[in-house]
Amino acid sequence: MVTFDVMLPYYGDVALMQDAVRSVLAQTDPDFRLTVVDDGKEPEVPGWFAELGDERVRYLRNEQNLGITKNFQKCVELSEHGHVVIMGCDDLLHPHYLATVREILKEYPDAGMVQPGVEVIDGNGVVGSSLADATKRRIYAPNVAGRRVMGGEELAASVLRGNWLYFPSICWKGDALRAVNFRDDYSVIQDLALVVDLLELGEQMVIDTTTTVFQYRRHAVSESSVQAFSGTRFTEAERYFAAVAERMDTRGWPKAARAARFHSASRLHALTMLPGALRRGQRDGARTLARHALTQGQRTNG
Repeated sequence: MVTFDVMLPYYGDVALMQDAVRSVLAQTDPDFRLTVVDDGKEPEVPGWFAELGDERVRYLRNEQNLGITKNFQKCVELSEHGHVVIMGCDDLLHPHYLATVREILKEYPDAGMVQPGVEVIDGNGVVGSSLADATKRRIYAPNVAGRRVMGGEELAASVLRGNWLYFPSICWKGDALRAVNFRDDYSVIQDLALVVDLLELGEQMVIDTTTTVFQYRRHAVSESSVQAFSGTRFTEAERYFAAVAERMDTRGWPKAARAARFHSASRLHALTMLPGALRRGQRDGARTLARHALTQGQRTNG
């Protein structure tokens, strides 16, 4: 019997987190343990968990704020079971999420990752599709009818070209995930880095489109957000794509190396952010965005 570790790294909106927890407790498959690692200080949260009275729920509050990457790393380290889900604290599982993933794992018991069917909701829980999600599905995601196993250079090239995965919805093989964990040197692109690291170790992914079992919450980017248009996330992306392209070359995966150097989805994203940075008067951010959008990585000699 597969037991699932559902890990929930939490920081932010209390009500959305509570909805996420309720969606886990509503699973038709009861064989799971939910661990919430609280990286915030909201006073009412510990009491709410104490009142749940469900032995499958483990609640922990960090003594000091760890930040996103270290809290995710802690979640991986705290996991113990054969398969692990690291869901977002504002995302929702459909009641049959775990039952569906269990069915997939029976068919593909050696799968290192399972990407199930996902629908996107906004901040109010309304199902929809943003431009980013439409681009993911129509341009970058592989055309899968039913279920398909992908791995190696094929999948590496696909996600490096454009990361079409919905990271919080993925179910991971526990031993493989714990052996790799999230990299310390990335805070935004760490999900893509983790997938590529596992592909390099020979893990494969099952992509399932037979049914929708996960709701991924995408909040609108505020025009008033300075950080959103600063371009810092793309500086990190440039560093990652340059490094992983060299690794792909060394591994003998030339298609993946080319995809990393071109990183077309990341460059397109930067281009769409450029008008907002200019409207906000963020000249440095605009320069960073323009450089990322217009510059393709080059292969070094050696």
